[in-house]
Amino acid sequence: MDNHALLAVSPIDGRYAGQTAVLRNYFSEFALIRYRVRVEIEYFIALCEIPLPQLADFDRSRFEALRDIYRNMGPEDAAKVKDIEKITNHDVKAVEYYIKDRFKEMGIMKWGEFVHFGLTSQDINNTSVPLSLKEALHEAYLPLMQEVLGTIRSMAEEWKDIPMLAKTHGQPASPTRVGKEFKVFQVRIEEQLRQFDSLTFPAKFGGATGNMNAHKVAYPGIDWIDFGNRFVASLGLKRSFPTTQIEHYDNLAAIFDNIRRINTILIDFCRDIWTYISMEYFRQKVNKNEVGSSAMPHKVNPIDFENAEGNLGMADAVFTHLSMKLPVSRLQRDLTDSTVLRNVGVPVAHTMIALNSLKKGLGKLILNEKAIEADLERNWAVVAEALQTILRRENYPNPYETLKALTRTGAAITHETIADFIEKLDVSESVKAEMRAITPMTYTGF
Repeated sequence: MDNHALLAVSPIDGRYAGQTAVLRNYFSEFALIRYRVRVEIEYFIALCEIPLPQLADFDRSRFEALRDIYRNMGPEDAAKVKDIEKITNHDVKAVEYYIKDRFKEMGIMKWGEFVHFGLTSQDINNTSVPLSLKEALHEAYLPLMQEVLGTIRSMAEEWKDIPMLAKTHGQPASPTRVGKEFKVFQVRIEEQLRQFDSLTFPAKFGGATGNMNAHKVAYPGIDWIDFGNRFVASLGLKRSFPTTQIEHYDNLAAIFDNIRRINTILIDFCRDIWTYISMEYFRQKVNKNEVGSSAMPHKVNPIDFENAEGNLGMADAVFTHLSMKLPVSRLQRDLTDSTVLRNVGVPVAHTMIALNSLKKGLGKLILNEKAIEADLERNWAVVAEALQTILRRENYPNPYETLKALTRTGAAITHETIADFIEKLDVSESVKAEMRAITPMTYTGF
């Protein structure tokens, strides 16, 4: 019963556990331990490949067996690390001791003191966390984001020729097209994803205060700066240098800010779609077994877009704190980053929940062309911009003021109102013909 989802404090691991389960491989306590073990093992192998004199006789054929320590690691193995931590009261030291225990089992403890050689905890943490974040974003977040983007892109294409009344300040404005409005969000997201691709996933790897003091004093003839650069690069990260004891987190903050911007765009999108649904521009596919309201049987609420908006807001709040807090540390290091860094998976999880809701909501949308056409027909006043622009071209006196006088009387502006106005204009028949062809349905620009 202790592990029951109904007992979870956070909805990430409770109500939405099914949607976020994939992230356990990257952000759970077990995952963090496994990533730490992975970095420690790969570091030991890298030392063997220099080779350090004391590691020259280590059998390289055993490298894959070493990698199996983290590749085959399960929660029960991570529990052993937690048991060691109860004694050490230090999470990374517990990982070191766990690996040394495995070295003993494998009969290679002769080389055991080169596990965690010359390192401080943050060399492991500030490599493990960016690595887990990078793999989570590329393997879980981006595929789902691309799926949602693909749906928006296909809707932009499908509805590119459907005219629609625009609303600026909530009031009727020059017509647009349904597909174009989807295209706006498509392009905004694509631009942010382009920027995401240029971002660096950083790692700090430089000893107790970032200077590789211990490495240099033990082996002064080795270019440890080059070694650190190459080792971090082998993990798919970029080494930050110089640093203090910890990663300065500036590049990590840029990643958080980028995803936050994408989420903000999606919040904007959710609110627009919600509004279009309330205007009946879209209907939603009905599931006969679902209930929209506990009191009103007719209700089909836009809950997927509301859920997405709420979770995107939660994600952005945490991303903002991460990006503002992590780059700030007293002198060479304080511990405030440690507990905060453990929450990197939280905003990613809320973002994933939101994307799943968006995906579901978009799948329910049905374009209601009759409602869109009716709204256009009710708002012939929006062609005033077109008419006064043509009159400006023709050097007609006071065209803006003339159309303002026509359209702001408070009376309804209909097709007939516009037609009568055109007939009374002192312009050529060809210009009148040009103006008669303009309707709310055709005045949609490029």
